[in-house]
Amino acid sequence: MALHIHQFICLKDNFGVLVHDPEARSTAAIDAPDAAPILAALAAREWTLTDILLTHHHPDHVQGVAGLKARFPRARVTGPAREAAKIGGLDRLVGEDDEFAVGALEGRVIEVPGHTSGHVAYYFEEEDLVFVGDTMFSLGCGRAFEEPPQVLFHSLMRLAALPGETEVYCGHEYTLANAKFALGVDPLNGILRERAEDVAKLRAAGEYTLPTTIALECATNPFLRAEEPEVQASVGLPDADPVAVFAELRDRKNRA
Repeated sequence: MALHIHQFICLKDNFGVLVHDPEARSTAAIDAPDAAPILAALAAREWTLTDILLTHHHPDHVQGVAGLKARFPRARVTGPAREAAKIGGLDRLVGEDDEFAVGALEGRVIEVPGHTSGHVAYYFEEEDLVFVGDTMFSLGCGRAFEEPPQVLFHSLMRLAALPGETEVYCGHEYTLANAKFALGVDPLNGILRERAEDVAKLRAAGEYTLPTTIALECATNPFLRAEEPEVQASVGLPDADPVAVFAELRDRKNRA
């Protein structure tokens, strides 16, 4: 199926993402960091907003909903049932394996708690697309604000198990900083070194580093490589439980 994805920056480093089904003339916004740039992107393409898919309750992902609904009052707002009270105004509450559609595009919900307790991802299997919010970043992951590290690690492993060709859209443009950290904990990873060079060139040219893919993240993202002996040795935890290695990585990144 032909579909169009438009990605742009909102606020400082949040991504706005529009997913458009041209046949059905349906368009979804993935999260709503700021109404103004999303409305401008819609207007420039003459797209009508039909859906707003929210991944979690943090203000920089939901604060634009009111402005979007003011312009497109019929747009349906979908979000995690476990965070409905914190978000407010949801038209549809979703959880694990719930199905949804944007025009003729069919997807399902994957619960990925950790960054927040009710965080969800939106997976379009037929299109090899997943929108992960702040659970996974290119070469990184979100902070475990509302759940212990093992919960976030389990969520990341669920995403890592998706087909390698799946394209991953994340909530922020953090890849350059994440690459610096990744090189410090996985210095012998040749694929990572090459990727870090590519990331630096992209950002120097003002280009985005997303989407990434599941396969590329599994090969280069240290938070998905907690089972690898090289990463374990680098953080002083050889042969340790991968959850403990992940927790150490996340603690180091918190303090970086």
